[in-house]
Amino acid sequence: MNGSKASEQDGDGPPVSRRRRVARLGAVQALYQLALNPGRGADVAVGEFLHHRLGREIDGEIYGEADETLFADIVRGVARHRERLDESIAASLSEEWPLRRLETILRLILEAGAYELAHRADIPPRVTLAEYVAIAHAFFGGGEPALANGVLNRLARTLRREEMQ
Repeated sequence: MNGSKASEQDGDGPPVSRRRRVARLGAVQALYQLALNPGRGADVAVGEFLHHRLGREIDGEIYGEADETLFADIVRGVARHRERLDESIAASLSEEWPLRRLETILRLILEAGAYELAHRADIPPRVTLAEYVAIAHAFFGGGEPALANGVLNRLARTLRREEMQ
């Protein structure tokens, strides 16, 4: 699916952009499950979400159809590269807001966004920024989305400079 336009349809299913949005939100949720259960592996979380959550109805809530490849890549990639991602994020934070001070879900949103910026050249950085800021808005009503926007914007300007000009 690399190189697909966001407006393209993927067969008879929802547009690629919708499937990717669901994949990103699902990835943040799966990463949260991993944070709560640190002994659990990324592959277990990916399998659980793919087989029991994404595209399913749970307790009256319908989880949309996701880009399963993007979902799995984000979850496994963040788990594999967490230390390097956290270093990049920490360098983009102010001294008043070190990484350890961030709420877990905000840190996970930043890690997923940072992973996508660093490892998914097929996705335009401005799309990544918009998507993860929207996810931050879904979880937070205060200044956290602005913080996410600032940090991811700094990372995008460092990692994908030419595309951000």
